Amino acid sequence: MVYKTPDEIELMDEANRIVHRVLDRMSVLIEPGITTVALDIEAEAMIRDAGGVPAFLNYRGFPGTLCTSINDVIVHGIPGEHAMEMGDIVGIDCGVVFKGYYGDAARTYAVGDDVDEEARRLLTVTSESLELAIDAVRPGGRLSDIGNAVESHVEAHGYSVVREFVGHGIGTALHEEPQVPNFGAPGRGLRLKPGLVLAIEPMVNIGDAGVKVDSDGWTARTKDGSLSAHFECSVAVTEKGHKALGRLAQAA
Repeated sequence: MVYKTPDEIELMDEANRIVHRVLDRMSVLIEPGITTVALDIEAEAMIRDAGGVPAFLNYRGFPGTLCTSINDVIVHGIPGEHAMEMGDIVGIDCGVVFKGYYGDAARTYAVGDDVDEEARRLLTVTSESLELAIDAVRPGGRLSDIGNAVESHVEAHGYSVVREFVGHGIGTALHEEPQVPNFGAPGRGLRLKPGLVLAIEPMVNIGDAGVKVDSDGWTARTKDGSLSAHFECSVAVTEKGHKALGRLAQAA
């Protein structure tokens, strides 16, 4: 495990503030008719203007600044000329490098006002599961407490947790140890210590948990074609509890 100093966590907070400003902007831009590549262009400009670098662009060959995942796409959707339609949902995952440190967060948005109640419920439950997972982060706690918080909430509402993709440690690399599953029994695994920073990211399907990946090697969809939602936040373990990095930007 790579544990961060308070100064390093402050730099990661700055990186994540940029990420959350981008995600705030997406909430304004997302509407029927806009393309995911238009969102991607805006996000890259915002990141560079803020002194950051897009973390995902060219990462292992990924061609975009954002991952843009519509409807049955769970994660890693590639931005393109596809125009979003009224009633869609779209997951936006954004990463930033700022002064050598990474920020990473995601939200899923409703497109337009005419989104059915089941889709809205999925977004609510997935977002709630992230907040419960964040609340489970505390010094002396166990890594599996995080996944258990997600799984318990999601399954209580009749949805399924994706198991093929998990959260991760984050710092001077986008993906560090440990892996952070969104499932499992509590009280197991790594004991959480101050300085550890985790990207916690529930991925939740209305239907079955099964996943399939498109021929592009990136776009991961639900196997049964059901809707999927994705929320993410980078969280530092502190001496007294936790800090959800970048969240101040949402209130600014």
